[in-house]
Amino acid sequence: MEGFEKKEKDEIFSKAVRAGKRTYFFDVKSTKKGDYYLTITESKKNFDKDGNYHYEKHKIFLYKEDFDKFEEGLGEVMEYIKTAKPEIKTESTTSSTDEE
Repeated sequence: MEGFEKKEKDEIFSKAVRAGKRTYFFDVKSTKKGDYYLTITESKKNFDKDGNYHYEKHKIFLYKEDFDKFEEGLGEVMEYIKTAKPEIKTESTTSSTDEE
């Protein structure tokens, strides 16, 4: 039970974003020293040849000292993509009833 209590204490804030076939989790957590950091997790449901499913997950840990440079780089790349290929239709612009 102690591990469960520690996990709850470390998780400060969470936001889940469904985007097509993927879900992104933005979780604010606390270090042992009480500082905050962000984890970004991409989760995608995959099926094997027998029809059984599992979730494939990829995680990034982002610490406060890197926020500004990360935000700057991400913003620059996103702006480039929006400018260079503005007409591309993505899954996030399709009907949400496809997933539900």
